Amino acid sequence: MSRRVSSSAEIRNLAAVSSGLLTAFVAANDQTLPRLRKHVIAPYDRRYRWWQMFLILLVIYSAWASPFELAFQKVGSGSLLAIDLVVDVFFGVDIIVSFFVAYLDGSTYLLVDDRKKIALRYVTRPWFAMDVASTLPFQVIYRIVTGKHNGGSVFGFINLLRLWRLRRVSTLFTRLEKDIRFSYFWTRFVKLICVTLFALHSAACVYFWLAMHYRIKQKTWIGSQIHDFMDRSIWLGYTYAVYWSITTLTTVGYGDLHAENTGEKLFNIFFMLFNIGLTSYIIGNMTNLIVHSATRTFIMRDKVHQVLRFASKNLLPEGLREQMLAHMQLKFKTMELQQEEILADLPKAVRSSIAQHLFQRTVESTYLFKGISPDFIAQLVSEMKAEYFPPKVDIILQNEMPTDCYIIVSGAVDVLTNKNGTEKFVSKLGPADMVGEIGVIFNMPQPFTVRSRKLSQVVRISHQHLRQIVQPCNIDAEVIFSNFLQYLKNLREEIVAELPFIEELNCGINANLIPSEELPNCDASISSEKEGTNIEGLRKTLPTRVIIHAHRLSESRKTEGHSLGRLTYLPDSIEELMKLAEQSSGQAVEKILTADGAEVEDLLTLRDNDHLFIC
Repeated sequence: MSRRVSSSAEIRNLAAVSSGLLTAFVAANDQTLPRLRKHVIAPYDRRYRWWQMFLILLVIYSAWASPFELAFQKVGSGSLLAIDLVVDVFFGVDIIVSFFVAYLDGSTYLLVDDRKKIALRYVTRPWFAMDVASTLPFQVIYRIVTGKHNGGSVFGFINLLRLWRLRRVSTLFTRLEKDIRFSYFWTRFVKLICVTLFALHSAACVYFWLAMHYRIKQKTWIGSQIHDFMDRSIWLGYTYAVYWSITTLTTVGYGDLHAENTGEKLFNIFFMLFNIGLTSYIIGNMTNLIVHSATRTFIMRDKVHQVLRFASKNLLPEGLREQMLAHMQLKFKTMELQQEEILADLPKAVRSSIAQHLFQRTVESTYLFKGISPDFIAQLVSEMKAEYFPPKVDIILQNEMPTDCYIIVSGAVDVLTNKNGTEKFVSKLGPADMVGEIGVIFNMPQPFTVRSRKLSQVVRISHQHLRQIVQPCNIDAEVIFSNFLQYLKNLREEIVAELPFIEELNCGINANLIPSEELPNCDASISSEKEGTNIEGLRKTLPTRVIIHAHRLSESRKTEGHSLGRLTYLPDSIEELMKLAEQSSGQAVEKILTADGAEVEDLLTLRDNDHLFIC
């Protein structure tokens, strides 16, 4: 009877079977295994896996002992016989255990835990007969039945049935190659080494067996060198055989050991033909592995050469050239960390979840976003991507237009200012600090150069993305702007000295009057199109800023343009606006006019940076 597993577990099973990663998944999540009938073993149970790994050690012994006992019959019927019996007992237990191991149906992917179906499936498959044949101790049975201790070479050939167990090793390597926890290069390398050693050992044992069973011992490959090799040590003969096998496989062929009779010559022919295929297989696999591992290095070298040629052709300064090379090298070093190609293939919901897992805590620790809602954080983080900067590379340049601000995830950066060609250190920032936000929020050229002090990871917040998120969230926008104002109040003296309008702004927050000449982008040249580049959401939470001139409109028209006025936050009523105008001009005010001469009757018609005149 087949039992359908839970939907989540079934999906995991399907994905793991198709990708070869089910072993690694179940090893870390044993609790997700479905419930089985009593006395039925799950095929991916951790204890069953350990049992299979233990049997792999016994398979390695069988792969060595079976050809060895064929060549040296005394060992097979003597010292190694007891060990062979113990090994056969373990594989006999495994045959019994196989009748209780559930299996996945290949067509329905249902876990079958019916013992009758398990037994019927195992018995009707060819490997059951091979398992039994490779496990039965035929030599011991022959001794018990006939009473003879030596049955000749026939049992040496029968013992070669134990090589059937090597399929377990092949299955193990297949699983390890698909397991991302292990290096594919080293897994394939070890597999090639094992195949080579087994081929050397098997050829050496068969070649020695040919010499042992040739009627004229002196006309054999080893008899021509050692006349009494039959009476010499077993390990001496094995050493000679392995030596011949290695020189033949490597195509060295010293000629000191060579075929003396027809049988040996025929065997050498087939063995050398086999060596051609084996050598080609090994060289092809090793070349593929090495080229695959070095492909990225070749690409990086080509990119570096392109950068050097570009810098040389355009006569770039040495410092800028070093920054380009450092950034290019870091890009290849952090390729595994970014995995842009993999993330691009994932659904948007998965990418957002990954971004939240990586950056949410850092964003929440940033001063600008403290106290805002989790929904706002989720929207903000969803589009973030990590960027890496090597040491001494510029992240933001002074006086460049603000398009992005950055949050430092790890590393450290220096904030610098450049005056008259001389750089001056302003401050040092570390994880969870922000850079570039002053230029973004004030919509002014970046006031500082930001340069990485050491290897740094940052996440970038697009000006446009931030504006789109803030616009419908008035409450969160108020919190952000409040955090920003508090940050401005607590700025260090070194930074305030470089931004003189900050001190005026801090004073104007309480006085509600800020001199327009001290704030960037607040003069008469500001157009309505430029206003669209500001963060609209923040402007909704902040009272509209207007510039009140202390003289009448007629006087202003006599001069070129508008003279400097006072920037103020628009109050809640016309009456309060008039009081502010009177306070600014020092004279009575009857009407408030715009630059076009229109009388202001509704404050909602005013926009940021409108010029107002008294009447």
